[in-house]
Amino acid sequence: MTSTAPVSVADTADTVGPSVTTTPTPELVRSGWPGVIALMVAIFTLVTSEFLPASLLPLMASDFGITEGVAGQVVTATALIGMIAGPAMGPLFPNLDRKRLLVGLLVLALLSNVLTAVAPSYAIVVVARLVLGIAIAGTWSMALAVSSHLVPADKLGRAMSVVNIGVAGATVAAVPLGALVSSFAGWRAVFWAVAAATALAIVLFVVLMPSVPARASGGLRTLVDVLRSRVVLFGLIGLAVLVAGHFGSYTFIRTAAEGVSGLTPASIAVLLAVYGVGGLVGNVLSGLVADRHLGLALVSVPVLVAAGIVLFSLSTGSPFLVFVAVALWGLGFGAVPTTSQTWISRAEPHRVEAAGGLVVATFQLAIALGAALGGVLLDTTSVQTVFLAGGVAVVLGGALLASTRRLLPA
Repeated sequence: MTSTAPVSVADTADTVGPSVTTTPTPELVRSGWPGVIALMVAIFTLVTSEFLPASLLPLMASDFGITEGVAGQVVTATALIGMIAGPAMGPLFPNLDRKRLLVGLLVLALLSNVLTAVAPSYAIVVVARLVLGIAIAGTWSMALAVSSHLVPADKLGRAMSVVNIGVAGATVAAVPLGALVSSFAGWRAVFWAVAAATALAIVLFVVLMPSVPARASGGLRTLVDVLRSRVVLFGLIGLAVLVAGHFGSYTFIRTAAEGVSGLTPASIAVLLAVYGVGGLVGNVLSGLVADRHLGLALVSVPVLVAAGIVLFSLSTGSPFLVFVAVALWGLGFGAVPTTSQTWISRAEPHRVEAAGGLVVATFQLAIALGAALGGVLLDTTSVQTVFLAGGVAVVLGGALLASTRRLLPA
């Protein structure tokens, strides 16, 4: 190790005249922000791959001779495998450099998209989507720990906000781009296109991401130890209820929008775009707030999400209020990923990798349960009831998550 203390030439040789003092030049430290950008681009391609079926289900169902409901199970398959793969990734590869691990996961995503594009049967598509689920959840489980290696702790919220721009951008672009390309080139061409984008993301990642050594890990025991923390356990339960309430409603947003008098198919498309833009803005704002005012973010974000959902359910006669509701909803939920990731990094600063994997598992479980329970409620009641129940769940889950803010380490 190089000493930073001044070194006198007089101490090492006999000289005549005054001693000369020199100070070593500090070693230049490579900025980690290019790596953050590379991670953002990788997340964009992964989430785009995940969301594409939403715009392609009718074409895929027709091609394979199945119902749209059956075709839609590829989304469930991706979420369920991700629930397992997310927290398992660290223990399975405890010593592998995280850059190499993430490159491997991106290659899996590339293979998944190629396999989907050439799939001769629906069963092959399901297998390909399971592979994609591993890639997505594995990358997400590493994102927080890798970002914490790239930037100082007091900039981690901003770094995750940059990474999550990939999510927000995919939310805005994936469905309309998929619909556009498939309208003149077919659904298989869409997956070829996203495969090419994934290949470019891999090249960018290899060039920009520095080596990220694996942190010491106790394997599955570390996951169990993290869950023993009251802050983490209560917070994850609250996060699960919040996310389930959101997805239980959002899954049926088009159904609800079609019941609003005055909304045409074209205006519904604009409505969904407003939600996406709101999410992008919410993500950027959360990066600015979470680092310095995490408690404020934990309280205000669920309030915005719940307000948007409930206002939507009560505004079926007013397109203007529906647009306001969707803007609030997108603004609030767009801030959830960065806020929750910043929260878990404060709760478990020395076990970020394991904690990040548990957040991924929580999201995936909540997505699957929220959509399933929302569907049951829709079949037995009405879409307004689904939204009201979703709003209540967001409030309750958000309150439990926010209650942990006073227990976080100083």
